[in-house]
Amino acid sequence: MVNPIKEGWLTFKSIFTGMGITMRHLFQPSVTLQYPDEREELPPGARAQLYVNIDDCIGCNLCARACPVNCIDIETVKATDDVDLGKTSTGNPKRFWLTRFNIDMAKCMYCDLCVHPCPTDCINMVPEYEYSEFDRSNFVFHFSNLSPEMVAEVKEKAEEEAERKKKEKEEMMRKKAEEKKKKELEEKKKAAEEKANKENETNEEDSKNENSENDDKE
Repeated sequence: MVNPIKEGWLTFKSIFTGMGITMRHLFQPSVTLQYPDEREELPPGARAQLYVNIDDCIGCNLCARACPVNCIDIETVKATDDVDLGKTSTGNPKRFWLTRFNIDMAKCMYCDLCVHPCPTDCINMVPEYEYSEFDRSNFVFHFSNLSPEMVAEVKEKAEEEAERKKKEKEEMMRKKAEEKKKKELEEKKKAAEEKANKENETNEEDSKNENSENDDKE
C-alpha cells in the first residue's frame, strides 16, 4: 500500500532539489556557445579532418598503406632525369610527381594511423569539423596541385623516358652478349692454337727422339 505522506515528501524533495539547482545556476554566466557565431575550439591532438601539405609529400605511399579503410588514394609518376623536383621542408628529396592524392573523409574512421608513418609530417589532422555536405562525393578532398593537362604531360614524358631506357638497356644487353660471344670465340681460338702448338712440340720431340735412337743404333 502506497504511503501518501511518504510520496508527498519525495515529490516535494525532488521539486526543492531541482529548484535549488536552478537557482544556483540562475545568476552564473552562461556557458552556451552562440553557434555559428561562436565555435568550440578543439583541444590539441583532437582527431578531425585530414589535411595534406602536398609540397612536403614525397609520394612514399606509407599513409595509404597504414589506412585500415582505404580512404587515401595516391597515384605517383616518377620524375624524369631532366626534372628536379627539389626537396621538402625536412630535407627529403622529391622524386615523384603527385598526380593524384585524394582522401575520402566519408570513409575515414579518424584513427590517426596515417599520420604517424609519414616521414615528412605532411599529413595531419586539423581542428576542422564543419564539412557537412548534401552530396557524398564532396567528401572526397583533392590535394594534388597538378592540372589535368600537366598530369597528362607528366605521364607521357615518363612513358617516353621509360621506353627510351628500356631500349637502351636492351641495346646494352645485346652488346654485352656480342662481347661475351666474341670473347668465347677468341678463347676457343686461343685454346685451339695452344693445343696445336703443343701437338707440334710433341711431334718435334718425338722426331728428335727417333733420330737420336737411330744414331745410337748406328
